[in-house]
Amino acid sequence: MIEISNVRKSYGDTIVVQNVSLQIPRRGITSIIGPNGAGKSTLLSMISRLAPITAGTVKVDGLDVTKTPSDVLAKRLSILRQDNRVTSRLTVRDLVEFGRYPYSKGRLTAEDRAQADKAIGFLGLEALSDRFLDELSGGQRQRAYVAMVLCQDTDYVLFDEPLNNLDMKHAVGMMKLLRQAADTMGKTIVLVLHDINFASCYSDFIVAMRDGAVVRHGPPAEIMTSEAMREIYDMDVEIREIQGRRISIYYT
Repeated sequence: MIEISNVRKSYGDTIVVQNVSLQIPRRGITSIIGPNGAGKSTLLSMISRLAPITAGTVKVDGLDVTKTPSDVLAKRLSILRQDNRVTSRLTVRDLVEFGRYPYSKGRLTAEDRAQADKAIGFLGLEALSDRFLDELSGGQRQRAYVAMVLCQDTDYVLFDEPLNNLDMKHAVGMMKLLRQAADTMGKTIVLVLHDINFASCYSDFIVAMRDGAVVRHGPPAEIMTSEAMREIYDMDVEIREIQGRRISIYYT
C-alpha cells in the first residue's frame, strides 16, 4: 500500500499540492485525474521521490521514500515520466535491459536477460527488439518504455500520462496492456490520466484532484457522476452507463 500523509509541495510562496492524505490500495489500477494544474504529476513525482516533499510523508509498504536507500526503493517502485528522452542511440532491447540496472548494476545475468525477454514479449516487441528507438513510431516507442519499466519488476509501477501522443487505437491498446499487467502480474499501477473515460473503464480506484488538493476518491462508480464531475472540473458533464461502465458523453 502507498500511504500519503499530509503531503505538501510548494515553490516559494506558491503551493502546488496541499495537505494530501490518501491510501492507494495494493494491486490493480489507480488513476489520478483532474484539470490542468491540479497537482497530479507533482503528487506522482513526490511518491516516486523524483520531486522533494516540502512537508508530510509518503510510505510504500511501510518504507519512507525520503529515507529508503535508492537501490532498495528501485526494487519496490518504478516510474515512467512524461518526458522520456534518451540521448544515446539505443535499440529496444538495450532500453528494456536498462530496467534491470537496480539488480545488475550494468552486468546483466541470465535472470536479467530472461526478465527482459519476458517484458519484450508481453508488450509484443519481439520483431522490433533490435530496432533503434529513433526508427520506431510514437506508439511503438511508448511500448518500449513501458517494457523497460515492467522489466524493473517492481510491485508498484507509476505512469505519468502514458497515453501522451498516442492515437485512440494505440491508447486503447496501451490501457489493455496495463490492465493485463495489473491482473496477471499482480502489479499496483498508478496512472496520471486526462481522459476520464479511460480512467472509468480501466481503473479500480480513482483519485480526483483540483487546485492541489484531493477532492474525491473511490471506485469509478462513485467518481463518474455529474455531481462529482462538476466539483472536479467546474462544468456540467452528462454521464451515461454503457455496457456497465459510466462514460462522459459530452460537456454542456
